[in-house]
Amino acid sequence: MTFDLHLTGHVKSVVDQTLPGLVADLVASGITAADPTLWGAAAEPEAAKRLGWVDAVSVSRPLVAEIVALRDELRAKGVTRVVLAGMGGSSLAPEVIAQTAGVPLVILDSTAPGQVLAAIDGDAEAGGLAQTVLVVSSKSGSTIETDSAKRAFEAAWRDLGIDPVERIVVVTDPGSPLDESARAAGYRVFNADPDVGGRYSALTAFGLVPTGLAGVDIGELLDEADATLLEVAIDSPDNPALVLAAAIAGGDPRRDKLGLITDGTHIVGLPDWIEQLVAESTGKEGTGILPVVLLPVSPELESQPADLQIVRFVDEAKAFHFRERHPGEVLVSGSLAAQFIVWEYATAIAGRMLGINPFDQPDVESAKAAARGLLDARPTPAAPAFSVEGVEVRVSDPALAASGTVAGVLDALWSRLPADGYVSIQAYVDRLTLPQLAGLRELVAADSGRPTTFGWGPRFLHSTGQYHKGGPANGVFLQILEATDVDLEIPGRPFTFGQLIQAQAAGDAAVLAEGHGRPVVTLTLTDPQLEVLTLFEAAQ
Repeated sequence: MTFDLHLTGHVKSVVDQTLPGLVADLVASGITAADPTLWGAAAEPEAAKRLGWVDAVSVSRPLVAEIVALRDELRAKGVTRVVLAGMGGSSLAPEVIAQTAGVPLVILDSTAPGQVLAAIDGDAEAGGLAQTVLVVSSKSGSTIETDSAKRAFEAAWRDLGIDPVERIVVVTDPGSPLDESARAAGYRVFNADPDVGGRYSALTAFGLVPTGLAGVDIGELLDEADATLLEVAIDSPDNPALVLAAAIAGGDPRRDKLGLITDGTHIVGLPDWIEQLVAESTGKEGTGILPVVLLPVSPELESQPADLQIVRFVDEAKAFHFRERHPGEVLVSGSLAAQFIVWEYATAIAGRMLGINPFDQPDVESAKAAARGLLDARPTPAAPAFSVEGVEVRVSDPALAASGTVAGVLDALWSRLPADGYVSIQAYVDRLTLPQLAGLRELVAADSGRPTTFGWGPRFLHSTGQYHKGGPANGVFLQILEATDVDLEIPGRPFTFGQLIQAQAAGDAAVLAEGHGRPVVTLTLTDPQLEVLTLFEAAQ
């Protein structure tokens, strides 16, 4: 078996109650047959053009030889370093695939200028720009972050006297603006299946082209997936996708926070991919399931909130339960491709259980529109409510800043948390120079007493951003920004990368606060390396 589950405690009871209905409704075979009526009349038009992922393995097979041939061709020319410019579904699956295989792949899913420069410059060990191929991945073909990265790389290659046409590979939907412009310019283009949404695209060209070029055995990955397809297609109580869907979306009251823990599995980074898949698919119409990526020692495991369901990724689910300390967990094991298949099915089934369309993302565009408006208007940034110890504090509600201290502002933000609420930390910084900022999540979870998510901006806008605006109105939001002298022009654009990431942060804060009434605190670190310590102290 390529995928295994073990359930204990309350979650076993939930599954026992929920599973018979899913089997009787023939949901699994319906998805396999690409039946668009499963999610109701309102979702049917979208579902009719978003179920191509059930056939992704067979559709993707012919790509393997083509990708391997291109990889060999590039390596013969000394081009061995692969950079992927993509957001959300275009980068999260490739990141997991490459990390799990132990293959180097540079992921550029940020507009932080320092991060863009690092991706362009490379390093002595991995090779620099002269040894680099850039995979530009965008389903819509109009993603601003990806387009900006492409422009910056093109200019950098031209400065070296290298024709970008020899170094850029494009992955996009047929007929997209990027497809048309790339072909006109002579770039190598791989078209993905247009009937697959971005977050369900792990086993399409979006997942396979960058990882295959980087050296992953993508044929083996498809073999693993193929071995799982029969398991998820059958209307049976043993179908792992039906069991998983019942575990994460069943129960009354339903546990709508999903704690994801990596604990001894060979797979690296899977919760980050699941986070987008589940949050963006289910977080809408005031409902949803919020994934919370945890460590084996996170505070939530001690406080055990009643609305948190734990899923633990282990090496052998059936054996691991002898070591477990927390009852009511879902233990999961299996190959990476099996995880992709089962979670895609389970998420689509969960959407049906919640009564929503799991294939649209109606609230994602609002933050993009707000950022575009700020880039066009270039308003002067609002003055901070106060500044202390190098940290500028801005708030959506003046009452949040009444204390005049960073610790007091955080306490005021936590006080806005309802009993079933959550904290979202959003770090619009260069994560290559401030990786330690991710550790803030553990401190905030302990200090606030509630499940806490952490996202690097603007990456999370293409992931949990949909949930934050379309899901339950019970989140409070902490933005972390950095003041930096590092910046980079975007060729052909009237704004820089530094201005773009600032506009993305400000635009999202405005949509959350003004459009949805969510409490937002924005902390700008004027000397990031120094002020991170101030921030950590305030959060304790």
